[in-house]
Amino acid sequence: MQIRLLFVGKTDQDYLDEGIKQYVSRINRYLSMEITVIQVNRKWNSLPEMQRKNKEGEAILEHMKWGDVCILLDENGKQIDSAGLAAFVQEHMNRSTRKLLFVVGGPYGFSQDVYDTAHMKLSLSKMTFSHQMVRLFFVEQLYRAMTIIRGEPYHHQ
Repeated sequence: MQIRLLFVGKTDQDYLDEGIKQYVSRINRYLSMEITVIQVNRKWNSLPEMQRKNKEGEAILEHMKWGDVCILLDENGKQIDSAGLAAFVQEHMNRSTRKLLFVVGGPYGFSQDVYDTAHMKLSLSKMTFSHQMVRLFFVEQLYRAMTIIRGEPYHHQ
C-alpha cells in the first residue's frame, strides 16, 4: 500500500518542513509514502473565499486518481484516537488498498466538489490548527500508527 499526502500550498515555516521530512523518512521504512504540494497561484489570494476554495478544489481533483481512497483532513470530520488511526490503516492494508490519499486543504477548507468526491473526513482535534501545522501533526500520527501496527514502543497507552 502507498500513502499519498496532498497539501494545498507550500509549507513556509522551515521548522515545520523539517519535522514533516523527518517523519516521512521514518514512515518510508514501513511503507511507501509521498507528498504532493499543489502550488497556489498568487492571484488566488485576492479571490473571495468561495472562489479560492473552488480554484483549490479544481487543483485537488486534478491530483486525485481513480482508485484512490481519499480522506480529507477537515475540522468537521470524524475524530479517532491514535490506535483508531492505526486500525484504519491496518484495515486498508488488509484490504490491499493500493493508495490512501490524505488531503490537507488551504486555509478555507475544501470546495463542495472535493467533499463530494472524498470517501471520508477526518478531524485531528476539536481545536483549530493552521493548515500548515496540521501537516506535521498528521505525519507524526501516521508514524505513530505504523509503530502501533508493528508493536513498537513509540506509542504508550
